[in-house]
Amino acid sequence: MLKGRNAIVTGSTSGIGKGIAEALASAGANVMLNGFGDAAEIERQRAALAGSATVEVAYHPADMSRPADIRDMIESAQKTFGGVDILVNNAGIQHVAPIEEFPDDRWDAVIAINLSSAFHAIKAALPGMRARKWGRIINIASAHGLVASAEKSAYVSAKHGIIGLTKTVALETAGSGITSVAICPGWVLTPLVQKQIDAKAAAGNLSAAEAKMELLGEKQPSKEFTTPEQIGQTVLFLCSSAADQITGSAISLDGGWVAQ
Repeated sequence: MLKGRNAIVTGSTSGIGKGIAEALASAGANVMLNGFGDAAEIERQRAALAGSATVEVAYHPADMSRPADIRDMIESAQKTFGGVDILVNNAGIQHVAPIEEFPDDRWDAVIAINLSSAFHAIKAALPGMRARKWGRIINIASAHGLVASAEKSAYVSAKHGIIGLTKTVALETAGSGITSVAICPGWVLTPLVQKQIDAKAAAGNLSAAEAKMELLGEKQPSKEFTTPEQIGQTVLFLCSSAADQITGSAISLDGGWVAQ
């Protein structure tokens, strides 16, 4: 369904971004990967995805805290594929601490990577989308874009900001063939969340399974993790013609988290 379309997925060498990239490639889109990790493993992942989906898959090592890197990534995708039709802003980091103890540099890093990077990528990609009269901007927010949790001031602020940015872009692109949507997952078992599970297990002398259930039980009524594959399929729906009029929305995939 996406043959001939070209996508960038930031933070796509693992976790949610990897699941989204795989879904887009399986639907026929050329994909530019982005993220940190072992160079050999990233190349193995890139080649495997290109081979399994028979699409063009590239990689750009942009540091998402650096606007110049982000602009270069967009330009590279335009040169490699001929354009950027689908931009998925997924890259993110986390730091947990009370506000009084929250390091200034960690605040700056979380805001830069989780929020400002999306602004810079959208700004660079929009002119090409406007020229082609079609585009999909999909921002991976969080349940924390809609509700807060203690000790996550930077992350919650960034994810609330992403939803505001999504709405603003939707208004500025209304009627142009471009849509802007935020996806708000609840707990997804990614390396980022696994670190929180490990910390909870260590602090409470719990088994890994007990720590997982305690984490889920705090917020997610379904007591099941959202999966990268489910998020990937949601992205495919948002890229379909059925979603032409879905713009400015925040779509929850959170097992009932924000319904409480």
